[in-house]
Amino acid sequence: MTSRPGFHLAIPVDDLTRARAFYGGVLGLAEGRSSESWVDWNFYGHQMVTHVVPAARQADAGRNPVDGHDVPVPHFGLILSIEDFHVLAERIRAAGGEFVIEPYLRFAGEPGEQWTMFFRDPAGNALEFKAFRDESQIFAK
Repeated sequence: MTSRPGFHLAIPVDDLTRARAFYGGVLGLAEGRSSESWVDWNFYGHQMVTHVVPAARQADAGRNPVDGHDVPVPHFGLILSIEDFHVLAERIRAAGGEFVIEPYLRFAGEPGEQWTMFFRDPAGNALEFKAFRDESQIFAK
C-alpha cells in the first residue's frame, strides 16, 4: 500500500469490556492508552478511540442500496490487501460474527475490482473493509 496520512477516529461504545473483546480479541488490534471511559486502538497504523457513551447503540442514519445490498450509513473501515481481507473475514466467522453484507467481489474484471464486506462491532458501529485487485484503481471510473 502507498504511504498515506494516518487518521484519528473516535467512536461511541456502550461497554469497554465488549469493545476490548471485539477490537483486541476478534480484530486483533493492539491496545494503546486507556482510562475507565476510553481505549486507544492501533487500527492498522491509525488511531481509533472507543469512548464509553451510555446507551451508545444508535440507529443508522440511513441505508443506501448498492449492488442489491442495503449499505448502512454511517460506516468506516480500511482498504486491506486481498490476503488480509480474507484473513479478517475468517476471523469474523471464527468468532461467530455476523456480516451485515457477506464478503463479495464487486466489479469483477472491471476497473476498480474489489472485495468488500460489512459487519458491526458490539456497540452497533458499522465497519466496511475492502481489498482492491489493483490499488491504483481505487478511484477508477
